[in-house]
Parts: sequence; C-alpha cells; structure tokens
Amino acid sequence: MIDVTFITHEGDRQTVSADDGLSVMQAALNNGINGILADCGGALSCATCHVHVASDWIEKVGQASAEEVEMLEMAVDPDDRSRLSCQIILSSDLDGLEVILPASQL
Repeated sequence: MIDVTFITHEGDRQTVSADDGLSVMQAALNNGINGILADCGGALSCATCHVHVASDWIEKVGQASAEEVEMLEMAVDPDDRSRLSCQIILSSDLDGLEVILPASQL
C-alpha cells in the first residue's frame, strides 16, 4: 500500500493508503477526500482533480505531459507545482506523497 497525504489550503492533513497502480485521483475518491471532484472520471478532459504537488515531491512525481499542461490551463490558480491527480500513478517511489488541494475545489 502507498500512503498519500492530502493537505487542504488551511493546512488540514488526511493520509490515506492506496494500491500501487492507482491514480492519486482514485485514491482520493476511494477515501472520500473533499476537493477532488473528478468530473471526467480520469479521462484527462477536465481540471477538477487539480492538485499542487508538495515541493519535496515534484521531481519524483515528474513532469506533466503536453496534454495535461493544456488541460491545466483550465484549472483555477495553476502554478509550477500543478498536476492533475488523475495523471499521477502511485508506485512505491511515491509512498508518502503529499499534495495540496486548491481552495477553489473545496
């Protein structure tokens, strides 16, 4: 199991465990995390699963694809740490990952 911590813009933290191979979005949905709307269900056709990756994790998570970057233009307040959680696939390398939920999605 991979642990992922979701942090609200107010600093509240909730850590969940998820199976290797699931997306961060699916881990959030499976565990009732508020702030991950996932309107498109992970089809890379909306930005309602937008998160900010904690600075310590940016390199491990990797860069967004060109399609994801294009979709992030629809997100509210994207920055250089922005990713769509449906595109971050969990693996043992990401155990302990921390992502910050945008205030606009709560």
